[in-house]
Amino acid sequence: MDMFKNNDAPDLLVAKLKESGVKYGLASFVDLHGISKAKAVPIAHLQQMLGGSEMFTGAALDGVPQGVNEDEVNALPDTASGLILPWNREVAWFSSDLYLNGTPFEACSRNILKRALKEAADMGFRFNLGIETEFFIFRRTSDGAFHPMSERDTLDKSAYDVRTLLDYYPIIDEIVSAMNELGWDVYSFDHEDGTGQFETDFAFTDALEMADRFTFFRYMVNEIARKHDAVVCFMPKPMTDRTGSAAHFNMSFADPETGVNLFEAPNDPRGCGLSTLGYQFIAGALRHAKAICAVAAPLVNSYKRLVIQGSMSGFTWAPIYICYGGNNRTNMFRIPSQGNRVECRAPDISCNVYLAAAMMLRAGLEGIREELDPGEPHFENMYERSPEELRELNIDILPRTLLEAVEEFSADPLSPKVFGQSMYDAFVNFKRGEWNEYHNHVSDWERERYGTMF
Repeated sequence: MDMFKNNDAPDLLVAKLKESGVKYGLASFVDLHGISKAKAVPIAHLQQMLGGSEMFTGAALDGVPQGVNEDEVNALPDTASGLILPWNREVAWFSSDLYLNGTPFEACSRNILKRALKEAADMGFRFNLGIETEFFIFRRTSDGAFHPMSERDTLDKSAYDVRTLLDYYPIIDEIVSAMNELGWDVYSFDHEDGTGQFETDFAFTDALEMADRFTFFRYMVNEIARKHDAVVCFMPKPMTDRTGSAAHFNMSFADPETGVNLFEAPNDPRGCGLSTLGYQFIAGALRHAKAICAVAAPLVNSYKRLVIQGSMSGFTWAPIYICYGGNNRTNMFRIPSQGNRVECRAPDISCNVYLAAAMMLRAGLEGIREELDPGEPHFENMYERSPEELRELNIDILPRTLLEAVEEFSADPLSPKVFGQSMYDAFVNFKRGEWNEYHNHVSDWERERYGTMF
């Protein structure tokens, strides 16, 4: 993939792609949900695509807020983000920024993150991000039901099981091989706690590149699974009695010139190995935790993951309380044992990473500007704290439903600052509508519980 990193002129890049057998290019951007949208352009017209030739009607998409009477937006590819699809080498993919009438489109998810990154850069920071990608692989029957691909994948405690991990080897190997072909440096993968659930861990990078990779990852894993007659589920909580799929954010700031980790402090008196800057970042994120939650956990289903109980192996391992601590998975913000980074455990695999990272970053920068302090870390099992103890500690809980989270997002003055007014309005209106649609739906649970109750 070196051809995308050396700042070739568009004509030279196109010539290299043609030489590699590429026939089509995709100018990809995302909708509100972080799902990739694009037009395919033949190689003969790829140079024009790289100059922003491809136009899109925003009104046809969720979260590209435009009226049907407005000018179209156009996608301007970031050539450094380019890659060739590992499963179809005739297609090249480019993450793109949306423009409107020659200027960056305010409501573009990628532009929203870039504005937040510019604020960080102006303060002297590079925002590095790593994401732990969790997902389920299922076989789907004709009635639409999900079943494990392996007949042995039925353990109450499935985490780290070697047998079932290798039962899925053909699919997982192709996924990991593709990730490494793209230069993502996978350093581990495993069978997680749920039936058919897996996690891949790969190298962190700057937040924009990580958001591009995450977006492509979900698309790629789906396409690879289809080759094996499998389906990939990125639903945060597909099964009531199993753990859900997170997308933990591992965050740090680096000096843009030297690359030195600015969150690292081996002699931290609080015992977490984190610098004052890191604590201030946490304090800002804690201040806006409920609004962040709406973007990091954006579905009705997300809040069925964010519960204490709900897994055959015991606790769900999902955060409930707005607090932080050391190598302790019961906090919303965890500082792993080696220090030097902050892990937020609230995001799930369904989130639009551009938007979630932008909210997290801008909240953290506020904490740094105002020199906020998050208080003392928690090393105890927060799940076992009583409501009275939590009140004494002034520890609040995360939203219990999507509606509650969206109302917190709506009321937080940071939200429109990060999103811009049009995307803020679009997000709030769409998510309120999503909740209302869910709330009006009569479920099997209701029929079974109340149908013959009286």
